[in-house]
Amino acid sequence: MLTNVYWLNKRNFKIKFMLKYLSSFNYWMAYSETRIVIGGLAHVPVLIFIANLIKGKFLIKTEEVKDTEVNEEPITIIELKDKEVQEGKAEAIKKLSNKLDIIEQNADDVYEKVKKKKKDKRKKKKKN
Repeated sequence: MLTNVYWLNKRNFKIKFMLKYLSSFNYWMAYSETRIVIGGLAHVPVLIFIANLIKGKFLIKTEEVKDTEVNEEPITIIELKDKEVQEGKAEAIKKLSNKLDIIEQNADDVYEKVKKKKKDKRKKKKKN
């Protein structure tokens, strides 16, 4: 039957048997190639969404620091009456800008407190 010594090896005999056995089957594809490609492409946005979701969970968010500066420029007016009026306006503007800075600082503090409370509520919901 087998006269060649090469085919008497067990491994080679198994390979030859498998080739003969498997060649007798007719293989039919369950899905066409186009259907498989379309299905793969349909999953790409889902994978991108999941990657962005994971990235967003571990991303450290930074906030911009708002720094306000008041530039004081000397006002020079020739007439004495106008100079006194202009100095009074400048002082009033300085007071208002200082009050505005205080209000902005308070608003930032309130925003931070609200943000902290929301974060605490989320932690409590996760624990429950």
